[in-house]
Amino acid sequence: MATEDREYGWDDEIVNEGQDFEPLPAGDYDFTINHVERGRSQGSEKLPPCNMATVYFDIHGKDHDITVKENYILHSRMEWKLSQLFRAVGLKKKDEPLRMNWNALPGLKGRAKIKLVPGYKDPDRLYDSIDKLYPSDEAPKRYEAGKF
Repeated sequence: MATEDREYGWDDEIVNEGQDFEPLPAGDYDFTINHVERGRSQGSEKLPPCNMATVYFDIHGKDHDITVKENYILHSRMEWKLSQLFRAVGLKKKDEPLRMNWNALPGLKGRAKIKLVPGYKDPDRLYDSIDKLYPSDEAPKRYEAGKF
């Protein structure tokens, strides 16, 4: 039976219970940027409210892919993180200025170090998180058996 995307009525029948989420083991993985959403940060003790991009990364595991979202706050204190993102996909060169082009990100690829972090609501459940994005010109190579 084919599943179609549609709105449910209040009395519709439901069946799908989802699937068990299996995080990837911590390590280095290839990624593709799926999409970017523009929004605003509410601010915190350390940063005022300001623009924020939420970037969705498709992380490519050996047996399955996962999606990890990461927030990028557009503030001078977070410039290092913005630079890390644009360097990871090859849009920014080391020590050179860059005008951020968020529309160019979807579809670009790179390499990331993934770590497991406990959930906010359930600390016993682990989730994948981006620990580091490798600059495209310095990313560790993916080794495959029989290839040098």
